[in-house]
Amino acid sequence: QTQLVESGGGLVQPGGSLRLSCAASGFRLEEYAIAWFRQAPGREREAVSCISGDGSIFHYADSVKGRFTISRDNSKNTVSLQMNSLKVEDTAVYYCARRRFGKPWCTISASEYNFWGQGTQATVSS
Repeated sequence: QTQLVESGGGLVQPGGSLRLSCAASGFRLEEYAIAWFRQAPGREREAVSCISGDGSIFHYADSVKGRFTISRDNSKNTVSLQMNSLKVEDTAVYYCARRRFGKPWCTISASEYNFWGQGTQATVSS
């Protein structure tokens, strides 16, 4: 059964850190690009970061560049998002998503992702 399960969300103060994980199962992770998206209440879904299937290429949204780091361990079927220097505006539900098969390179276009996890809530508040 194909699954993406996010974890690691929670409540943190501004300036703090969270590490999100996306556990993949039911498919060969190295064959797929994976991305993180987020959606805050009343706002459109936003691409945060993506990483190619082999982990060699990645992209960050300008809003998180220098603060977030995406990584993957295909041997452990996991993609992670390390979030540092968190801001109140980072509060959102964070989703990991799998790109369509046959395109293992990175893109931030949501329409290219056809399998999504359930999401994990990250709240930044004092």
